[in-house]
Amino acid sequence: MVSERRSTSARCMLTVLGIAVALPLRAQEAAPPSEPPATAEHEGGPVGTVQDPCPPAAPVDPRRRSPAVPVLEYRPDPCDPTRLRTPALSEIGQMQGLPDRWRIVEAIGLEENLLDPYHGQNRLKGDVPMFGEDWFVALIGISDTVVEPREFPVPVGGPVTERPGSLDTYGDGYQEVYSQTFILETVLYQGDTVFKPPDWEFRFTPALNITHVVVEERGLLKADADARRTRTEAVLGIQAAFVDKHLRNVSSRYDFDSLRVGVQPFTADFRGFLLNDSLFGVRLFGIRNDNRIQYNLAWFRRIDKDTNSGLNNLVERGAAALRDDDIFVANAYLQDWPRLGFVVQGTVLHNRNREGGRIQYDDNGILQRPASIGLERPRDYDVSYLGVSGDGHLGGVNLSASAYLALGDSTRGTFSERREDIRAGFFAAEVSKDFSWIRPRASVAWASGDPDPFDGRGEGFDAVFENPLFAGADTSFWIREPVPLVAGGRVTLSGRNGLLNSLRSSKEFGQSNFSNPGLRLVGVGVDLDLTPTLRVSGNLNHLAFDDTAVLQVARAQGGIDRDIGLDASVAVVWRPLAIQNVVARLSASALRPGAGYRALFGDETAWAVLGNVVLTY
Repeated sequence: MVSERRSTSARCMLTVLGIAVALPLRAQEAAPPSEPPATAEHEGGPVGTVQDPCPPAAPVDPRRRSPAVPVLEYRPDPCDPTRLRTPALSEIGQMQGLPDRWRIVEAIGLEENLLDPYHGQNRLKGDVPMFGEDWFVALIGISDTVVEPREFPVPVGGPVTERPGSLDTYGDGYQEVYSQTFILETVLYQGDTVFKPPDWEFRFTPALNITHVVVEERGLLKADADARRTRTEAVLGIQAAFVDKHLRNVSSRYDFDSLRVGVQPFTADFRGFLLNDSLFGVRLFGIRNDNRIQYNLAWFRRIDKDTNSGLNNLVERGAAALRDDDIFVANAYLQDWPRLGFVVQGTVLHNRNREGGRIQYDDNGILQRPASIGLERPRDYDVSYLGVSGDGHLGGVNLSASAYLALGDSTRGTFSERREDIRAGFFAAEVSKDFSWIRPRASVAWASGDPDPFDGRGEGFDAVFENPLFAGADTSFWIREPVPLVAGGRVTLSGRNGLLNSLRSSKEFGQSNFSNPGLRLVGVGVDLDLTPTLRVSGNLNHLAFDDTAVLQVARAQGGIDRDIGLDASVAVVWRPLAIQNVVARLSASALRPGAGYRALFGDETAWAVLGNVVLTY
């Protein structure tokens, strides 16, 4: 009985399939002679045949079904009329592949619009070759607008102040800074960069800065006592001008070696603690082991900056802007060690400075080299930095850390004619963890201070050119603002966009100074991603000097406490289009003085507000 039912089911299935095949054939036989016979099915056929891409399914005659067996109906999948049919074997030899990927976009009808870089293809952003088969041009335009009112203690002398009854040490520290920078990054490169770096790359990045500054005291913007209390200047700087040659591929997965020559940006570690600058030099770099290992071997020469904008002063001074300050660096990165998602970096950097035979003033007439502190005597130095850094995540915890040891010597000290042996250290770490839209952070930093400026040892740590992304970065008052050392020499206690208390004339012009009070920082912060376009960040950092002996000598003042105070800041970042092309930021910061700060500057709270809008094309 079972076998009979199975045979009946098989016969029914064959009957249904036979009907589905026979009906179209009979319809074809019955077609009038004026209509050409169909010679191809939907999935393929000879060239020139036209067929309905979605033919109707063959019906099943209910009279042919068996009462004891369920009806089997043919139900085809939903048909897509726009689907390309499968070519017949005779057509395969006639097909031709497109030579490149951008012509595929042209084939589907997307037109180029040079004014719109985001819809369709645009040869100004490297979507289509500008000329030849594989020569591309990419243009990036940036507008950076800054509005920054601030107030902190400033030095002023009796002959300079416009307030005859005031003290001749501190003046009115209120200032307003308006800065507009336009940057045009121009890149010409050759090669298909989908899987490998370009064969040639030529990059040129000019930057135009217009700055207007208003202060309440004379002698701050210019060294002259009769200088005005406002300053408006425009300057053109060159932030990049290099040639990059792809030397070779060393594996089938495009591990490579490349050589870059010219003015180029370089960062020595993940957070910019030691060197983050645009310098002239030669850099050999590449990757190995499927990009797990990366390396840099480079020689750089530092460039004098424009005094007020900080841009490379190559347009005005040309080759004369190159300082006698050389940097030799070798570093390597190892990804996914000791665990997946974490990167370890080792760095060896040597700084050779031979500027001891020259005196340098900036454009405002202020002495920069040697620094106006201590002996004010020129000096040369050689310092080697040995460092290890790590960045990434260990499980669910994010960690970024750097440690450096500075070893070297200087022809004389800042406060002593004796030859100085340099022995200094630095450590910084930031730990964070993500909880959905909340990221709490904890930061700690230590830079060694010099306990005795006369003993022939420089034990205060100083960097080459720092620009740290750490503990709130330029949202922090102490990191953002150039706090001057009043009545201890015309130097900054903490430089602009700097973390270290290095007592330098400036990081743009000055030499490294290893007779300084050092730094201790402990901070907490939080990032709140309230919406995909709105982020609120807050930071609270406690700051202290590592050792105040140098300050007591510079100020001829005893009993200076280590406590600098509490630096509190909050920032709101808004990206209205949820991309980085339009970014607006508003931040406010204040420093509540500690005992050490009060001994130097008094008990007034220093503050700053920063409004910043960045537009990118």
